[in-house]
Amino acid sequence: MAKTKTQDRQSTTRGAAKTAANAGGTGRPDRSLVEANLTLVEQIVVQVAVNFPRHVDRGELVRAGVLGLVEAANRFDATKGVPFDKFAARRIRGAILDAVRSADWAPRSVRALARQADSAEQRLASRLGRMPSMEELAREVGATPADLAALRDRVFRSVVLALDYRLGEADEDLSLVDVLCDRTVSEPSEELEAREMRAYLRDAVHLLPERHRLVITGYFLEGRTSEELARFLAVTESRISQLRSEALEMLREAIEAQYRPTEESEEAAARTTARVARRKQTYAAAVAAKSSWKSRLDQVSTNEPLVTLATA
Repeated sequence: MAKTKTQDRQSTTRGAAKTAANAGGTGRPDRSLVEANLTLVEQIVVQVAVNFPRHVDRGELVRAGVLGLVEAANRFDATKGVPFDKFAARRIRGAILDAVRSADWAPRSVRALARQADSAEQRLASRLGRMPSMEELAREVGATPADLAALRDRVFRSVVLALDYRLGEADEDLSLVDVLCDRTVSEPSEELEAREMRAYLRDAVHLLPERHRLVITGYFLEGRTSEELARFLAVTESRISQLRSEALEMLREAIEAQYRPTEESEEAAARTTARVARRKQTYAAAVAAKSSWKSRLDQVSTNEPLVTLATA
């Protein structure tokens, strides 16, 4: 049978109390006094937890509160006439607040501003009947939207969560590691799309007119300057610039044509002169026919250098 949240919290409290009481030290606390007041820790955790963000681990609050209870039991002097529960409550609350502050990476000034922004957001939501926009909230707190965005960014970056942090309800077996996206690894669909795009680029470069191909490979893949290419091809630098612009336009249109429906390609061709349209259609068709879809997906790795693709 699954444990309830109350049972989990009580188990955490008892475990923390046992650990703290056995932690040694010259002044050993009255164990019976500690165990008799464990419910006090739970009550104070419930009271203070409403002031903390959801990501704050309640179990950590309980452990800090129990340490405060043990310290209170160590320092308690019954001859002073103060009831133990009153004396311990201050120690427990202080220990919890100290633990939260020590784990918080954001300065107090940032937290104070964040609380002001949250309060303003709640006021505006009640007044407007909806969540306020960033501009409305910025006017309410007397800041610019950029300043407000920067504040929220600092608050978000101060939150440190464990990968096993539980998400959703208690009965949901979902942790943070289950929903994180690894940006260093591509999704299978993204990998296939990237392979196909690079294969189209490889074929399109191969099928460029010779001078256009030499300019593209020389300028972008071999790092040669316009001056060097002009000497190599025995033309002016302005002609190199013209060839580069023409080649880039041809590459762009040919690759875009591979992803356009046939109807759109025909409409685009109708808007140009017959000679230009035929040349573009012929080039795009040649790019499409250069490789089969299977070879495009199999042969081109997304990690393969473009210079290799262009000269393969």
